Amino acid sequence: MIALTLAELATAVDGRLVGADPTARVRGPVEFDSRKVRPGGLFVAFDGEKVDGHDYAARAVAGGAVAVLGTREVPGVPMVLVADALAAMGRLARAVVDRLPGLTVIGITGSSGKTTTKDLIAQLTVRLGPTVAPPGSFNNELGHPYTALQAGPETRFLVLEKGARGLGHVRYLCDVVPPRISVVLNVGVAHIGEFGSRETIALAKGELVEALPVDGLAVLNADDPLVAAMADRTRARVVRYGEAVDADVRATDVTLDERGRPSYTLVTPEGSVPVRLGLTGRHQVSNSLAAAAVARELGMPLTDLAEALGGLGLVSTRRMDVFDRPDGVTVIDDSYNANPASMAVALRALAGMRRDGRTIAVLGYMAELGPFEVDGHREVGRLAAELGVDRLLVVDAAAAPIQAGATAVGNWGGESVLLTDQAAAVEVLRSELRPGDVVLVKGSRYRTWEVADALRVDTGGGDAA
Repeated sequence: MIALTLAELATAVDGRLVGADPTARVRGPVEFDSRKVRPGGLFVAFDGEKVDGHDYAARAVAGGAVAVLGTREVPGVPMVLVADALAAMGRLARAVVDRLPGLTVIGITGSSGKTTTKDLIAQLTVRLGPTVAPPGSFNNELGHPYTALQAGPETRFLVLEKGARGLGHVRYLCDVVPPRISVVLNVGVAHIGEFGSRETIALAKGELVEALPVDGLAVLNADDPLVAAMADRTRARVVRYGEAVDADVRATDVTLDERGRPSYTLVTPEGSVPVRLGLTGRHQVSNSLAAAAVARELGMPLTDLAEALGGLGLVSTRRMDVFDRPDGVTVIDDSYNANPASMAVALRALAGMRRDGRTIAVLGYMAELGPFEVDGHREVGRLAAELGVDRLLVVDAAAAPIQAGATAVGNWGGESVLLTDQAAAVEVLRSELRPGDVVLVKGSRYRTWEVADALRVDTGGGDAA
């Protein structure tokens, strides 16, 4: 963060100083966890349902905070008083970003793949200059300004994913941190229960390109018609990526190795070059193309880009994390979250890694699908059967339509079982796994990762692939 006096900070957030020296300087970082406060920082006190940050204000100042940004006075503590601490944090982030003219803000949105693509882009931009990106999927009204406030005068690239739960959410995040480059990955049915339709989801995601300045850049997925159509919603220049023949940055001759890692020919206006990814899953072709389109526009030469793409790795946990157990079983831990689209790409990755043993999918409930819930789960089960998954373990009664969808495929030669919880799934796997089996673990945030953790711990773990 750039240094600001408390007077400047108060003006930026429309706040009022109480018991604070207006000339005192905040040098960062800005924290909302008092345990992380460091000398010269600012502590933001939120009124939570269970914890009130104001109760830790004195501790934060004792730990070195110059002042506390909050909504009520705390005796003996220098305060910047505001009506809404979260909104004030957003205004502060905007003030900081506006004072960094050399900063390029890259925003990413989509129904699936945001976090992975954000991580891939950040791994490329760091080769071009100092880069700030959030950990995991810290993409909401809190994570967005928190991450932006880590940028300083030396930062060249700020890479942010932008989540949405409804219309106007992406627009608000763009007001907090305006993008110079906007990347839209796809429009699926994630959170369709909150949006109502894919068309409404497309409206929400498209707010990211509407926010671009005339001299900005929209990077759009040419393989998704709803995304490609967003070219008409921006004043900025458009670059399309994908496997479509009219994509500006595209992949041809895609193949997968025995670990499901893609290779392809990267085709750009500057020429073509072979690429071999170290990431698992065919969907990583699209994610890497989005990252390549951004890096190319930022000036990375084609030969350097091919080498950099080959060196991309996983950053966020539980996203296509492939590991081998000493007993010869391979596990795909993709348990961070799930929606029908991400389930589909994970199942295809599983099918592409078939070896001498069986393919086993441990699938949990997918949340926030609204009226599409039953059909969404059935489609996943049907796809698992059509891909020839040998064993399907469905966890929790709420996910039962997955089993129904699989068993409705008449020529499926596999087996399916509905289990009560994660512990039951672990017991089944412990009794059935044998060398050569490949196991996928995936579901929404309902502790599905406990299955993956048990598989890792049972035999002492394995080296990540």
